[in-house]
Amino acid sequence: MSTGTTRAPLLPYAPVQYDRQYMDTLNNILRQYFQQLDNAGPSAASTQFLNATDIISAMNFSTVDRATGARVVSLPTQADLANLRVGDLYRDTSAGNVIKIKV
Repeated sequence: MSTGTTRAPLLPYAPVQYDRQYMDTLNNILRQYFQQLDNAGPSAASTQFLNATDIISAMNFSTVDRATGARVVSLPTQADLANLRVGDLYRDTSAGNVIKIKV
């Protein structure tokens, strides 16, 4: 799942004749791009069924600070609003750290 920071790669133009180095380069570019898309990043979601009708869902947007071991919220803030896509979540620090969705 992309976090919105992954951009489609610029692919090289193909040579007229088959060229192994070109193919290797192209495959490496595509492999790296797909790995970035597959990387869930610092977010996780889970759903649990309590019974046939009750569902619990949770989302986690935190990472562990390697230096301190503390949990750090990794959501963008309202300062990043111009760079977010419609539907992205962000933390509005000017409104008491309320989670909002860009519309």
